[in-house]
Amino acid sequence: MESPKLQMALDTYDLPSALKPLQQAAPHIDVIECGTILCLAEGMRAVKVIRSLFPEKVILADVRIAEAGSLISKMAFDAGANWVSVVSGATMTTVEAVMKEAAKRGGEAQIELIDGWTWEQAKCWRALGVPHVITHRSRDAEAKGELAWSEKDFDEIRKLNDLGFKVTVTGGVVPQDIPLFEGAPVYAFIAGRGIYAAPDPALAAKTFRDAIHTTFG
Repeated sequence: MESPKLQMALDTYDLPSALKPLQQAAPHIDVIECGTILCLAEGMRAVKVIRSLFPEKVILADVRIAEAGSLISKMAFDAGANWVSVVSGATMTTVEAVMKEAAKRGGEAQIELIDGWTWEQAKCWRALGVPHVITHRSRDAEAKGELAWSEKDFDEIRKLNDLGFKVTVTGGVVPQDIPLFEGAPVYAFIAGRGIYAAPDPALAAKTFRDAIHTTFG
């Protein structure tokens, strides 16, 4: 199994506050996520600027498409994004529109799994060719204040992988959590504030990277 990637989520309110930690952490990062907050604050300019500075990196525009799939995904891909995010509540028509734009531009789509999604939907997304899903720690556990990842979470990751998805994990992941996922088919881990808000973003990113390497090889 390929070692999981490290994705840095930039959910800052402006480009300067995103770029400073990103430039420090970039050597240890595989995927740069222009977070939803950043995309709302700066628009597709954020994607364009980050693409120009990091031409070799994979860039996700976390625009969380719910409708107008063709238009929004086209804007993101044309700005330089490799991937766009779509919320799991979007209609299959919207997902299909995003996938058509992705195919035209050599891009990919990720489904952000939010409360209420079903396995029947997941099968339909795969039938449309969606390659990625983003899964969170159990919402029930989070609501109860339980901080640990559960076997239910790992079972979900394995089942999504069995359907053919590349599974990205998010939800307050810290380096100490990484060993819990040993043997799980994780495609990428997302870290946001844990890197960009750290006193030393480069060290924080390296700590995540080292934990991934130690756990997965």
